[in-house]
Amino acid sequence: MKDYIEQRAVELAKYIVSNNATVRQTAKTFNISKSTVHKDVHERLKKINPSLYKKAQAILEFNKSERHIRGGMATRQKYKCIRQMSAQANKSFT
Repeated sequence: MKDYIEQRAVELAKYIVSNNATVRQTAKTFNISKSTVHKDVHERLKKINPSLYKKAQAILEFNKSERHIRGGMATRQKYKCIRQMSAQANKSFT
């Protein structure tokens, strides 16, 4: 495996561990795809640095277990904002 790919996998995992980051946040920060983050952390890192792999994996599993909660909160926030904007628009017409 190429050295820069191994180095990237380690950097991604360190970022995830230090920031409790999700795959999506990590991909955005490093300007790469979610698939690349997933492949680097789940497949390549296991061979490169098993102890770091376990730490990153634990955080990613936790984030995955909370994903449905975060989605619900985002949806609630979206509709709250829509209601507020609608209320303001109604006030301006009266």
